[in-house]
Amino acid sequence: FNRKHVICVNSGSAALHLALMALGLKEDDEVLVQSLTFVSCFQAITGAGAVPVACEIIPETCTIDLIDAQRRVTKKTKAIMPVHYASRVGELDAIFKFAKRNNLRVVEDAAHAFGTIYKGKKVGSFGDISCFSFDGIKNITCGEGGAVVTGDDKIAEFVMDARLLGVKKDTFKRYQGLRSWEFDVTHQGYRYHMSNIFAAIGLAQLKRLEKEFKPKRQRFAKYYHQALKSINGIILFPDNYKEIVPHIFPVRIPNNKRNALRQYLLDNNIECGVHYYPNHLLTLFAQKSSRFPITEKVYSELLTLPLHPDLNKNMQDKVISCVKNFMER
Repeated sequence: FNRKHVICVNSGSAALHLALMALGLKEDDEVLVQSLTFVSCFQAITGAGAVPVACEIIPETCTIDLIDAQRRVTKKTKAIMPVHYASRVGELDAIFKFAKRNNLRVVEDAAHAFGTIYKGKKVGSFGDISCFSFDGIKNITCGEGGAVVTGDDKIAEFVMDARLLGVKKDTFKRYQGLRSWEFDVTHQGYRYHMSNIFAAIGLAQLKRLEKEFKPKRQRFAKYYHQALKSINGIILFPDNYKEIVPHIFPVRIPNNKRNALRQYLLDNNIECGVHYYPNHLLTLFAQKSSRFPITEKVYSELLTLPLHPDLNKNMQDKVISCVKNFMER
């Protein structure tokens, strides 16, 4: 990333949690985040002592709708968490301008976007704070892991200490193969550091990104897109696969056919998923006074098709054939 600080932790959720804690959020401070995301985003916000404020999405990209977000800004709003859904970063420039205008910090959930390019720059190589995930299904994996990337010294110092139970400067001792026997702790910390074993796996995976994982994911996504675009009843996301490294391949199936197609694929031994169940529909995060018709409509149509480096053309052809058979019957 060519950034001053890349701090590895044991999961993407831990990265989000520590990044938010590092902002010094107080009770009842608010963080804007789209409802259509994995629950780890909302849990990270509440774990940092703040309140997640769900926002609508732009249906064409499934990224945060800044017009809706602006309506939800209050005096308590301290940060915005754009989620790079399916490796799409949306209009990051507009997000940074929005944050500056409203005096907010930006914590990017870039879990899907490792390797993705935005306007000629790698996601994570610029901006405020970017958080990545390296779990078993991400663009690269450590088995389990994550990272906080930032140019902010204060944020980095907090995260480095907090990942090691809050023990001040313990990171530097451990790099030297030493331990801190007499130390100070000034804030809450966790056992969130990445193990050497997982780091070794990640380093090996990183070497394979540009020549293997990235071109495979891009090629498979292009093949899906080309094969499915002529089938009536499917809405595809308009992605530029020269720039994004697709983590998942979601499509939209309108007219209340999504669940039936999902079951049809499962009956044909084709795994598929739904990314994601909106967080405002969860009991813990319900916002009773708010409605999210766009998010709920898009969620009811979303279906994620298989996409991973071990895929091959025969597997894809089977998926495409089953989708086509279902949609045309």
